[in-house]
Amino acid sequence: MKANEIKKGNVVEYNNGVYQVRDIERSSPQGRGGNVRFRFIMYSVPGGAKLDASFDSDDNLVEVELLRRQATFSYKDGDAFVFMDDEDYTPYTLDPDVIGEAAGYITDGLAGIYVQVIDEQPVAIQMPQHVTLEVVETPPELKGGTATKRPKPAKLSTGIEIMVPEYITNGERILVNTTTGEFGGRAD
Repeated sequence: MKANEIKKGNVVEYNNGVYQVRDIERSSPQGRGGNVRFRFIMYSVPGGAKLDASFDSDDNLVEVELLRRQATFSYKDGDAFVFMDDEDYTPYTLDPDVIGEAAGYITDGLAGIYVQVIDEQPVAIQMPQHVTLEVVETPPELKGGTATKRPKPAKLSTGIEIMVPEYITNGERILVNTTTGEFGGRAD
């Protein structure tokens, strides 16, 4: 597969390892006859070590066959996360270092997760775009004084902290963007 055909989420072989492409930056050629270059931000599978590599558009990369199975978070087994396949109920166990920052967005029964499987081994997860989390601790809204819309910190039920608008109170359920970690509105 040529570098210019690779899309985000593809898994490729590189340097005797297997990597998932998370981000692609394309740089236009300088001057005539220059080649378009592609910069891939990749993470090793498994392990999640970050790698930054550049390729010419004609560089060949071997794509690794990857199964994507829709799953629901089931429970924690010690530190490991166990997800249940939505179709055949296969349990997939992934270590916290594979889950990485996504751990802060995983709640009981969270659905819409894709477990990525290579050779029947779960190697990574893809989170839904937004998750609903509960605000457990945030300072009260400041009455009077300045009517600024400044954000304030809020601690969420999973232990992560994000910035939220001032009107959000303890106990509210909010949407959080799993890519950026930003507040995405009140949950229904």
